[in-house]
Amino acid sequence: MQEKVMRRAKMLRAIREYFYQTAALEVDTPIMSQFGNSDPALLNFMSLFNGSGKLYQHTTYLITSPEYHMKRLLAHQSGSIYYLGKVFRDGELSPRHTPEFTMLEWYRVDDDLCELIKEVIHLIRMLAEQQIEVVEYSYLSLFMEKLSMNPFMAMEAELDEVLKAHGVSLAFTPQTKDEYLDLIMSHLIEPTLDPNVITVLHSYPASQASLAKITQDCAGNAIGKRFEVYWRGLELANGYEELTDPIEQRARFEAENQVRTQYGLAPVAIDELFLQEMASMPPLVSGVAMGIDRLLMAATNTHNINDVILFPFEES
Repeated sequence: MQEKVMRRAKMLRAIREYFYQTAALEVDTPIMSQFGNSDPALLNFMSLFNGSGKLYQHTTYLITSPEYHMKRLLAHQSGSIYYLGKVFRDGELSPRHTPEFTMLEWYRVDDDLCELIKEVIHLIRMLAEQQIEVVEYSYLSLFMEKLSMNPFMAMEAELDEVLKAHGVSLAFTPQTKDEYLDLIMSHLIEPTLDPNVITVLHSYPASQASLAKITQDCAGNAIGKRFEVYWRGLELANGYEELTDPIEQRARFEAENQVRTQYGLAPVAIDELFLQEMASMPPLVSGVAMGIDRLLMAATNTHNINDVILFPFEES
């Protein structure tokens, strides 16, 4: 236990010192919000606030990310900022998932996606105290190398055949092309990534852009300005060149709620406070979220998240 405490403390201290030296302010945003996350892949922890002797009751949510609050600060000219603290996701418990975990999220004003990717790699190497090799793929090039498949052109029936040909048995029938692509990524591609190098994956299909800007690649495919970083078989970071258009963002939130309804999940109220301020964000800002517990796992070559957190969920 003492080694665990010291290892975590050392990493947290190093993170704060790094951002102090690179002129980013630490922000203390709410971990409870009146708005949940509409992403169908994320389940919110909900609670009922009873104010004034239950005269005023309101559903509240534990945050899955500090993203919306941080972007509201960016809209008020906060400059580059970071958050280091707890976030919560229901339904996630496995050797690499826990419902409460430590997230580092930061935003760089006037930095594009390439600059942020460089910083993420630098920070991982610094915190892990290892000079790790890096390989980089576009979403298209990774699918072509691993499966000789163009994910932008493939139809759902073809994707279904690929899963069946590789013996992947599904507990449910995917409803969208992106669901098929996610399954192929998690079952057939991610396990083949070299665990000894940092893998950077970028240029996701526009349908998977989430809160990222959309552009086109050289082949004319619509892509999101988004990247993910893998090391030792773990997804460590997910970043965007941030969308700043509230009209487009509202449409994406509404589309996510439609998918939630298809899955039998309750729609989530749209965060109007975030949308009201979104247009005032800096025109160029990039941000990324990194799982600190997973980074500790990768740095120590540990295969269970309970080995790096002080109080596992079952003992909390």
